[in-house]
Amino acid sequence: MDPTPATSSPEDQPIIICRDVHKWFGHFEALCGIDMEVHKGEVVVIFGPSGSGKSTFIRTINRLEEHQRGQIIVDGIELTRDVRNIEQIRMETGMVFQSFNLFPHMTVLDNITLAPIRVRKWPRDKAEEIAKQLLVRVGIPEQANKYPPQLSGGQQQRVAIGRALAMQPKIMLFDEPTSALDPEMIKEVLDVMTNLAQSGMTMLVVTHEMGFAKAVANRMVFFDQGLIVESGSPIQIFSHPQEDRTKLFLSQILTH
Repeated sequence: MDPTPATSSPEDQPIIICRDVHKWFGHFEALCGIDMEVHKGEVVVIFGPSGSGKSTFIRTINRLEEHQRGQIIVDGIELTRDVRNIEQIRMETGMVFQSFNLFPHMTVLDNITLAPIRVRKWPRDKAEEIAKQLLVRVGIPEQANKYPPQLSGGQQQRVAIGRALAMQPKIMLFDEPTSALDPEMIKEVLDVMTNLAQSGMTMLVVTHEMGFAKAVANRMVFFDQGLIVESGSPIQIFSHPQEDRTKLFLSQILTH
């Protein structure tokens, strides 16, 4: 009998592995031993109350926050204090924040091409060609030569998604990407994220947008007090949550 089961092929290896991840801010333990694996092409929605460690957790995956204990491995590279490892992982992970973090004095096109030119060493014409394709993909090709302050919040967030995609990452991390937006702008950003998920992008999304989670997530993970309380498919989480804390949170959030 073949001793190597088919399930051990590289394709089946998780692209993100987190084992017993701890993070302290002074005496406060923000992450209390997080274990999670994410497979290529999987969309994982992380949800939970404010201060539960959700944003801290996804920020540890590209070393915007340093974990103090445990192991984080991204695409086969372990996150250590080795700057080369950190740089390599950041090249593979795009990140979109609550605030758009665009450079206001640079055009939309220049915002998107900056990192590919500087980090990936692409020639400007290649970077601009890809940036224009990405602006079509996020639905705002006509905004290429405008400046961020001239755009709506929803348009700025779509530029931020395009900028993250310009580095051609294997993983996209979203930290409450719609929480700073007016309600009418939320859908346009979620539509872009939905299309991205359907294209096969590996995504970790911290969000309270439960309609998006229900439609797009492969898995939902409920955080509270620095711990994973419960995880499961959207059907399982919405229809049959196991933990009282999950039930209470969902009852509060779904009534709004």
